[in-house]
Amino acid sequence: MDRLAYIVDIVQSQVIASVKKEQDLQKAVTSNANVIFLLTGDLLSTKKYIDRLKEANKSTFIHLDFIDGLTNSRNAIQYIAREWKPLGIVTTKSNLIKYAKEENLATIQRIFVIDKNALAKGVEIANSVRPDAIEILPGLMPKIIDQITKQTHLPVIAGGLISDKQEIMNGLKAGALAISSGDPSLWNLDL
Repeated sequence: MDRLAYIVDIVQSQVIASVKKEQDLQKAVTSNANVIFLLTGDLLSTKKYIDRLKEANKSTFIHLDFIDGLTNSRNAIQYIAREWKPLGIVTTKSNLIKYAKEENLATIQRIFVIDKNALAKGVEIANSVRPDAIEILPGLMPKIIDQITKQTHLPVIAGGLISDKQEIMNGLKAGALAISSGDPSLWNLDL
């Protein structure tokens, strides 16, 4: 399977719901967003959240860095893949991208672009690890979105500090595949 085309094909709504609080889970279930980044949960609740989202036909990626109780190990990734069965993972840690790919999970590498050095390092890591997509933060940088897309040839998701439809449109126009947002008021835009 062509993993890059797969990521592109699953994104129907160009706004990805980043669920940061349990109380926003139902809003994600009923939203237009078909892809969900789960940034809340723990060892006891995360499977329940994933199952609830699957029942609503949502493609769910768990953000490993935010799930309480997980370790950064191959065993943790194997457990997630075999027991929780999300579509994929989001993480800042490139070793977890490697392990997740071994378990046939879709992978999104999160990169914080705070200066030119972080940008260069992020591009280097993405080209080395080859995740299925990259999520860059903050997402308010159309020039950087365009640059990363050209330098990695990977789908780019922009997120962080996005507060309105115009900022979403600017990111999409710059070449982002989608925009992730933790603001439930943006999850029902028709994009």
